[in-house]
Amino acid sequence: MTSETAIKIDNVSMCFNLSRDRVDSLKEYFIRLVKRQLFYDEFWALRDISLEIKKGEVFGLVGLNGAGKSTLLKLVAGVLKPTKGTIMVNGTIAPLIELGAGFDPELTARENVYLNGAVLGYSSKTMDKYFDEIIAFSELQDFVDVPVKNFSSGMYARLGFAIATIIKPDILIVDEILAVGDYKFQEKCKHRINELMSGGTTVLLVSHNIDTTKRFCHRVAWLDKGRLIEVGQAKEICEKYEGM
Repeated sequence: MTSETAIKIDNVSMCFNLSRDRVDSLKEYFIRLVKRQLFYDEFWALRDISLEIKKGEVFGLVGLNGAGKSTLLKLVAGVLKPTKGTIMVNGTIAPLIELGAGFDPELTARENVYLNGAVLGYSSKTMDKYFDEIIAFSELQDFVDVPVKNFSSGMYARLGFAIATIIKPDILIVDEILAVGDYKFQEKCKHRINELMSGGTTVLLVSHNIDTTKRFCHRVAWLDKGRLIEVGQAKEICEKYEGM
């Protein structure tokens, strides 16, 4: 991987084992395991994917539901380990894959800022420095000491996005975050992503909004049923995808 490469995905495949039978209890699971009566079907979410994403590039993934887009993001983020192949990442990652991932619903917004910051590798001192800015961006000043289990999905989105983007990461992974929340929040997200892009952050983006993909992305990869169909300039690939 060269110094200009942010992410290199080399012949990556991902297989999940899907249980054929319903197992209603842990006891039944172990009994079947001992008796070798657990049967699975293999589901290949991704097959032989190879991509190279340059530093500072905004790279999009398009495809229908089940194409493997979110699975690929989780592999790059290190949430999953590929069944085959390798993924190399050059730099720090801020993943926005699942809203509220890393939040403890019983803790308050204040407590989750520090918890989520720790998950992302930031010290308490660093979070002290940016705390007020995080709360201001997420517009949760009146809910700082409210447990996040009482938050709407939009409030989760605002808080998660504010934490993940408060310190400029080398790589930002975004999965449908721009489709969540009201119009005002979406515009704030787009403005902040523009700031990150202008500062050299590499962005890996998944959005079902093709206009958003065309607007932000330099290049796009089209996935279908776990296979890579084509990679190219955003406008060209998006138009092919829309016309399929």
